[in-house]
Amino acid sequence: MLLIVLRRTNWKKEKRIMTVTARPRRSVLYMPGSNARALEKARTLAADGLIFDLEDAVAPDAKDQARRQVVEALAAGGYGRREILVRVNGLGTPWGYADVAAAATSGADGILIPKVESADAVRQVEAIAAAAGAPDSLGLWCMMETPRGILKVEEIALASPRMAGFVMGTSDLAKDLHATHTAERLPMITSLGLCLLAARAYGLAIVDGVHLDLADDAGFEYSCRQGLELGFDGKTLIHPKTIDAANKVFAPSQAEVDWSRRIIAAHAEAAAAGKGVVVVDGKLVENLHVANARRLVALAEQIALMEAELKG
Repeated sequence: MLLIVLRRTNWKKEKRIMTVTARPRRSVLYMPGSNARALEKARTLAADGLIFDLEDAVAPDAKDQARRQVVEALAAGGYGRREILVRVNGLGTPWGYADVAAAATSGADGILIPKVESADAVRQVEAIAAAAGAPDSLGLWCMMETPRGILKVEEIALASPRMAGFVMGTSDLAKDLHATHTAERLPMITSLGLCLLAARAYGLAIVDGVHLDLADDAGFEYSCRQGLELGFDGKTLIHPKTIDAANKVFAPSQAEVDWSRRIIAAHAEAAAAGKGVVVVDGKLVENLHVANARRLVALAEQIALMEAELKG
């Protein structure tokens, strides 16, 4: 019988291993781990992130093969600056432990844990990954897709110094809520908001759920814009055809970047002159505006690097 020792972390006293950067997460595409051609094609796609899925997208009799293919694909490399997550099966399944152990040293940026409902669920995965030799850089991401998980979101955010982000599982959430999946997503606004609050309170990334109707281009763009307005970093996708639209919506506009650079420069000039107040084009600029401006500029610079890499 396997005994897992759970390390309870005092988050406020212990230095977090993970530092969530301003890296682009506009488009995060699910890729079935059982589809070797898809794993190969992913090297050429303009998605900011990829989720190599060993869970929902893989039939039970293909689980072991999918795990091997994902590990082999990551070992071969070629994914450039894209952020790579491996969504494992739950520890209550026959495949979960092996998935976590394999993903821990695969070279992926993070492990995506499905249906997280407690801090202990995160710590169990953390303990297995550490025992398997996971590097300090490996992050833990949580699927937020059940009512129990939403109600425990702050506890989950604080579960481990490896915590890096949340991925919203809105399809499962709508099912569990007995809610209608409307365009405005009003039945899920409370859940989305609670997860956004926890992510921003504790410096985690957060990516919105999928849009299931691939024939509904207008609906997809509306969903992206709503996600941007709510505060999400980007959107999870189920098909490459939606990458460009998500990238466009979630990228800072050139006007935003230009304005950000102006207020950063003006603030720095005022600080050097010992001035406490900065006004640009009649608008008062405070430290909070400068902090957000720096975030947008850093994000734009990272996007430019990714686009240059894709062009070769």
